[in-house]
Amino acid sequence: MRQFVDRLEEGVISLLLVAMTLLVFTEVVMRFAFNAGFLWIQELTLLVSGWFVLLGASYGVRVGAHIGVDAVVRLLKPEVRRVVSIVAVLLCLFYCGLLFVGSWEYLAKMYKIGLELDDMVFPKWIAHSILVIGFGLLILRFLELLWKIVKKEQDGFALADEAKEALEELDLRKQDRNGGADQ
Repeated sequence: MRQFVDRLEEGVISLLLVAMTLLVFTEVVMRFAFNAGFLWIQELTLLVSGWFVLLGASYGVRVGAHIGVDAVVRLLKPEVRRVVSIVAVLLCLFYCGLLFVGSWEYLAKMYKIGLELDDMVFPKWIAHSILVIGFGLLILRFLELLWKIVKKEQDGFALADEAKEALEELDLRKQDRNGGADQ
């Protein structure tokens, strides 16, 4: 079931990226080729990008794709690093919890008032429901991370290390050049 949910998440993120690209492309072609456009495309693109960002943030926590400044944290002893990581995850949970509650209240008011989007006849609370969904997913991802840290399966955030990746790529290129010269 977990693999299905993970694949569904990746599929939805990919679909949102494609949709956003097609919407922007359509709007650019309409404006510059036909001197026309659709008012609703800009609003829909903004909504799709919001969904993309919040789902992508959750995905980034799951796969460790976020970039972080952890030079000082890496200098700490493993046990101290775990404690610092637990505190950091708890702060992330607190922040996401505040935004989740605020989003829930916002959507409840939008539902009660019955507002629609500016350029589309569609309920605003449904279009903006990604706020609750996205922060709910982030809370789940941070809880998973916290559990891994507590169980000592991980000693902190799994952050992308661009410097390390760049050095590894440079080494691979050198090996390819040297391997190609030997042949």
